[in-house]
Amino acid sequence: MKNEMLKEQQLAAREELKRHYARILDLLGEDASREGLLRTPERVAKSMQFLTKGYHEDPEAVLRSAMFAEEGYKQMVIVKDIDFFSLCEHHMLPFFGKVHVAYIPNKYITGLSKIPRIVDIFARRLQIQERMTLQIKECIQQTLNPLGVMVVVEAQHMCMQMRGVEKQNSLTTTSDFTGFFQQAKTREEFMNLIKHNR
Repeated sequence: MKNEMLKEQQLAAREELKRHYARILDLLGEDASREGLLRTPERVAKSMQFLTKGYHEDPEAVLRSAMFAEEGYKQMVIVKDIDFFSLCEHHMLPFFGKVHVAYIPNKYITGLSKIPRIVDIFARRLQIQERMTLQIKECIQQTLNPLGVMVVVEAQHMCMQMRGVEKQNSLTTTSDFTGFFQQAKTREEFMNLIKHNR
């Protein structure tokens, strides 16, 4: 029942988005009724709903769905080079790159595929890189209660490459950490393990 209601809401929202995107095309000086653009408002509406579907997903529930008791392992679990795509909330242009996540278990571990899933959930929202980094870290810390979490995000921002300063090769890196990763030695170990051989 809940899924059916959500689907109906999404279809109603899509129709409303279509109307707005048709109007935007007109305001930009285009003819929304010409052949090449006839279905563009619908395509863009569907695309935007896909790119922001993270609003309707619960990342903590994803982690809890594959939590396993593992009392013996107290070393880093690292999932690196997780591809992501997001939209910046300031210009609604893409930013994209890699996320690297490490945590040190304290009784519980989670299925390895769940870490990329929660990255996708937070990325599929209007975002800023700094907040996304913080949200991933907090979700893992609150759900698994590990001895420490560290998240590093490396991204290219189209709002810097296509407009504004127009710098094509700039890369923005953010990081956040808790627990054992507050020790410089532990952070350094993680950073060494995620280094790329270029």
